[in-house]
Amino acid sequence: MARIEPIKYEKMSAEAKSAHDEYIKKSKVNNMKLTLLHNVNAFNVMNGFHVICDEAKSFLSELDVNLFCYAISFENDCMACSAVFKAFLDKQGVDFDTLIMTPVQQALVSFGRNVADNPHEVFDDQFDELREFFNNEQLVVITSLAAMMVASNIFNTVLDIEI
Repeated sequence: MARIEPIKYEKMSAEAKSAHDEYIKKSKVNNMKLTLLHNVNAFNVMNGFHVICDEAKSFLSELDVNLFCYAISFENDCMACSAVFKAFLDKQGVDFDTLIMTPVQQALVSFGRNVADNPHEVFDDQFDELREFFNNEQLVVITSLAAMMVASNIFNTVLDIEI
């Protein structure tokens, strides 16, 4: 059971209802979002994930982004986020465990796992591998996406958000 129940629409502040109504124009509202809507500032900050995710999709495929986010979530043992990204991969007809990844995908997945496992152990050789595929601006976006994914993992795990 969730530590904090998702807020019901009728109990939301006017500001939260407005944020909710705007959000559903673009995406489905899940339990994480409904929990965040207890506080609009928290909701807005954590929605930075979608902003940076869209930016990443300007130079990565949707599959690349989903593999990256799934690798981070799985490594972090976040059941909610892992399930979401596994469903995205399933919808794309992709089995993470058997997929023969491109060199770019391998680099992204390895980086994502390391960021989730221990960001102090993202060494120069791994970053040099990423530099073969991405420029500085893109690396900032990828690292920001990883940070937002980890933040989502922590939020969902600590509050035991139900899928």
